[in-house]
Amino acid sequence: MKKIFFVTAILYSLQCSAQNKIILHADRAKDTISRNIYGHFAEHLGHGIYGGFYVGDDNKKIPNKDGVRLDVINALKKLKIPVLRWPGGCFADTYHWKDGVGPKDKRPSMLNVWWGNVKEDNSFGTNEFLNMCEELNTEPYVSVNVGSGTVQDVADWVKYVDHKEGTSPMTDLREKNGRTKPWHVKYWGIGNEAWGCGGNMTAEYYANVYRQYATFMTNWNNTDRIFRIASGSGGNDYHWTEVLMRDIPLNMLEGVALHHYSVIDWSKKGSATNFSED
Repeated sequence: MKKIFFVTAILYSLQCSAQNKIILHADRAKDTISRNIYGHFAEHLGHGIYGGFYVGDDNKKIPNKDGVRLDVINALKKLKIPVLRWPGGCFADTYHWKDGVGPKDKRPSMLNVWWGNVKEDNSFGTNEFLNMCEELNTEPYVSVNVGSGTVQDVADWVKYVDHKEGTSPMTDLREKNGRTKPWHVKYWGIGNEAWGCGGNMTAEYYANVYRQYATFMTNWNNTDRIFRIASGSGGNDYHWTEVLMRDIPLNMLEGVALHHYSVIDWSKKGSATNFSED
C-alpha cells in the first residue's frame, strides 16, 4: 500500500539567507491508496498472449517457464504488478474455460472472432494463467463468460479454481491436470461490457443475469470469500450504474468495473502503429 503523507513546510531565516525545510510525517498518514489501481490486463488481442509473453512450453529458442517467457516474467516482477486480469475484454464472453485445460494436444481449437478471426489452440488456459500469476506474486482477476456461456460453466470454474481438493468432480479434474491445491482466486468479473460486446444487454436485463450468475458462484469449501465484480457502464451512462445499485443486493456485489474510453467515435479511431507525433 502507498501512503499519502502530510507535509509540513517550515520557513525560517538564517541571518541574511532564507531556507525552506520540509518535514515528512510518515506516522501521521490517514489515507491509503489501493495498490490494485496499478493493476494490469491481459487479453487475447493480437500477439499479446500467443507469440507475445506465451511462446509454448516446447519452445527451445526462447527461455521460458511453462511456456511463459522468462524475460517477460522478470520484467513484470520488477513492476510488482498487484493484480492481472484475464482473459479479456470482449474475448472473455466467447471463451470457454474447459477447452483450455488438460493435455494440450487434446484441447480443441477456437476462433478468436473479436481480434482478427485467428485460430487459437487453447494451449494457454486456466492453469497456465494462474501458475504465471503465482510466479509473479500477482493476484489473478478472472473474467467469466456471461455473453455466450452458461451458469453451470461458471459455477464449475469457481470449483475448479478455488475449492479444496477432493470436494467435487471439478477439483478431481484439477488434480488430474496436475494441480492439487486450489489457487484461491479472489477477484471474479461477471461478464464484460454487457452493454456492448458482452451481449448488448439493457441494464435491467443484465442486473438479473448478474444475480443469477452470482448466486451459483460459491466457494463454501473455502475460507476465502470471492469478490464478485459487475460489468460497469461505458462512459457516463449513469442509468446503467443506478440500475445496478438499485437491483443487485449489496450482499451479492463486491465491485463494479467501470469503463471509460477516450475515443467516442470508434469509426474515427486512428491506427495503433501509424501515427504522427501530434
